Amino acid sequence: MNHMHYKKKNLFILQYNKIPTQSLGIWGLCNILNLSSYSVYTIFFCFVSMAISLSQTFLSINRRLHDDHRVLPYEKCTSIASLLGQKSCIGRNKSLEFSTRSPRIPRALSKTSEPLSSINHDFEKEIEPVKQEERCLADVWREIQGQDDWVGMLDPMDPLLRSELIRYGEMAQAAYDAFDFDPFSKYCGSCRFTRRQFFDALGMAHHGYHISRYLFATSNINLPNFFKKSRWPKVWSKNANWIGYVAVSDDEMSKRLGRRDITIAWRGTVTRLEWIADLMDFLKPISSNKIPCPDPMVKVESGFLDLYTEKDVNCRFCKFSAREQILTEVKKLLELYQDEEISITITGHSLGSALAILSAYDIVETGLNLLNDCRAVPVSVFSFSGPRVGNVRFKERMESLGVKVLRVVNVHDIVPKSPGLFFNENVSPVLMKLAEGLPWSYSHVGVELALDHTHSPFLKQTGDLTCAHNLEAHLHLLDGYHGKGRRFVLASGRDPALVNKASDFLKDHYLVPPYWRQDENKGMVRNNDGRWMQQERPILDHHHEDTHHHLKQLGQATEHYS
Repeated sequence: MNHMHYKKKNLFILQYNKIPTQSLGIWGLCNILNLSSYSVYTIFFCFVSMAISLSQTFLSINRRLHDDHRVLPYEKCTSIASLLGQKSCIGRNKSLEFSTRSPRIPRALSKTSEPLSSINHDFEKEIEPVKQEERCLADVWREIQGQDDWVGMLDPMDPLLRSELIRYGEMAQAAYDAFDFDPFSKYCGSCRFTRRQFFDALGMAHHGYHISRYLFATSNINLPNFFKKSRWPKVWSKNANWIGYVAVSDDEMSKRLGRRDITIAWRGTVTRLEWIADLMDFLKPISSNKIPCPDPMVKVESGFLDLYTEKDVNCRFCKFSAREQILTEVKKLLELYQDEEISITITGHSLGSALAILSAYDIVETGLNLLNDCRAVPVSVFSFSGPRVGNVRFKERMESLGVKVLRVVNVHDIVPKSPGLFFNENVSPVLMKLAEGLPWSYSHVGVELALDHTHSPFLKQTGDLTCAHNLEAHLHLLDGYHGKGRRFVLASGRDPALVNKASDFLKDHYLVPPYWRQDENKGMVRNNDGRWMQQERPILDHHHEDTHHHLKQLGQATEHYS
C-alpha cells in the first residue's frame, strides 16, 4: 500500500512538472487530482486565506524593518535635554510605506523620519522654512478655522494650523489637568480650581483666555466609566461631575487672533478605555431628545446624546443639562460681542470629542450662531482621538449646516475605530445605503488628519493601548508632523516629557518617569495644630442667574426652573 502511494505521488510530481507555471491553476490541479466541485471551492478559499495571511505577514515584516531602521544609536541613558547640540548619524529611512486611504475621508498620513530630530542643527535647519513662511494669524484665521475644509493645509502641514491645533489641544488637556479624579478626595469629580484661578493655576495665563462658565453633567446615566465619585460620605455633590468649560479670548488675544474667540473645551475620560464598553452602540434620532432636526433619520449614539441632554433638577450643579448650559452661555457671549468678529471653536478629546461634535451641531441647527445683522458666526471643531458619533445622515446634515470638523487621530488608536465596527464610512456606499436603517451603521464627520506614533523617535513600542490614545502624545505627534514623507521634527520644541505626564510612552533612556504629574501630598496639608488634613476648596460656581432668562428666549425653558 505504501508502494502504491509512493507511485501515485511520483506520478503527480511528474504530471505537475509538465504543466507550464503560468497555466497551472486551481482547475488544473483539480483535474490531476480528480477532485469534486465542492473540493474545488474548498481549495479556492484556502488559497484566498493563504494569500491574506501572507500579505499580513509581509506587512508585519516590513513594519519591523521599518522600526529597526529607526532605533536610536545610543545604548547608554540619555536625557532629553542632553540631546540638544548632538548630531544625528542615521540617514533617512527608505522603507516602503504601506497605508490605506478611504476615498470618502480626506486625510494626511505621516511617515517615518530621521531620528533624534530635536538635535540643534537639524532642528534649526528644519524650522527655518517655517519662519520664512510665517503669516499673520489675524489675516488667515478663517482658513485656519476650516473655511475651505483645510484643503492644501495638511500636506505639507501648515505651520499656523499646527500651532493652533496644539493650542486648542492644550485647552482640552487643561480639562484633564484640572479635574479631580482621586476617589479618596471629597472633591472627586470636580474642578480643582475656581474659574478665575484656572489658567493661572495650570501655567496657561499666556493663552489669553478667561473662563466664563464651568460645565457640569449628571452622573445618573449609563456611562459609569466617564464619571468619578468620591468614596467619602461627605462630598461636594452626589450626582454631578465637572465636564469642561466655556472660555473667551481677552482683548489682547483677540487682536492677535483677528476675532473674539469663544472656546468650548470638553473633558474626556480619565479612566483607561473601559468607557468604550459603556457605549450601547445604538443609534437613535437626535430629535428624540428635543434637539431640533428636520430629518428624523439623523441619528447619533444614544449614550452621547443622553450625556449631553440629561439633567437632575434636584442638583444645583446639573439642574440644567450640559446642552442648556452651552446654549445659554453661547447666546449671552454672542450678544455681548455682537459688534465684533467672532468665532466659536469647540475642542475635546476621546468622549469629549463626541460632545464637541454634538454641541457644534446643536449650536448651528438651532440658529444660535446667526447674529442680528444676519452674519453667521463660523463654528469649528478640533477633535482629538474621537469616536464616531452618528450615522451617514448626521454626517450629511453637519456638512449642509456648514459645521467644520478637523479630527486628529493616531492610526494605532482603537477609539476612532468605534462604534460602527462593521458598518462605517470605509464600507462601500452601496452597502452603507443598504445598512442605512440599521442601528449600528456609523460614519465619521469632517476631515481627518492621521498621525502615526511609530514615526516619533521619542516614543517606544508598547502593548498599552492607552498610550496610543493619550492626548499629550497626539500633541507631541502634531508638533513633529510636517507632511507625508517628511522628517519628524519638533517644530516648536514642545517638551517631549509632557508625553509621560499621564502615561508610560517615552523611551526609557530619556529618564522621564511615567505618570509623573501628581498633586503634592495628594492634596493633604497641615493645619494650625500640625495635623494633616485635606485642604478645603472654595465652592465652585454653579449656574448664572440669567440662565433661565436665556432659556426662555431660546424657547427651551420648562416650568420647574426658578
